[in-house]
Amino acid sequence: MKIKKIVTGSLEENCYVLVNNGDCLVIDPGDDFYKIKEEIKDLNLLAVLITHHHFDHVGALDELLEYKNVKIYDYNLEEKEYEINNFNFNIIKTSGHTSDSITFYFKEEKVMFTGDFIFKGTIGRTDLPTGDMKEMENSIDKIKKYDKNITLYPGHGDNTTLEDEINNNCFFT
Repeated sequence: MKIKKIVTGSLEENCYVLVNNGDCLVIDPGDDFYKIKEEIKDLNLLAVLITHHHFDHVGALDELLEYKNVKIYDYNLEEKEYEINNFNFNIIKTSGHTSDSITFYFKEEKVMFTGDFIFKGTIGRTDLPTGDMKEMENSIDKIKKYDKNITLYPGHGDNTTLEDEINNNCFFT
């Protein structure tokens, strides 16, 4: 699976396009629909995955669904494994930044798309509506149990690894 990052909008949100054998998934189409469309124009879009519904993560969602009418995977689904053609992933509920925050875990590839749950060296804000620090702590405890070699792809900024966050992120102690 190939992962392409598209930085979108004034808040520099990370939209990801996952590509496998000509098929693709889009994670968090934050803004700049035409940048996203250009990346996926020759691909078969199968679904859109949403880590949470803040405007900077879904700003281009309506335009993308008008372009290709596909299923949305978000907090409305249960925690379990999902398969879409050549893509297999688990949904992990990771509330704290928002009550609807989820993480998409691709076990075979050892990658997680964390939205605004975890950033390199820190975590997402919990002072916005539906944010909750206690829920964030519970989500961090849940994530710490996964393989330490997992690469984390956050909603803003640079990638990191779960091991680096466990060892260096003060919110993981």
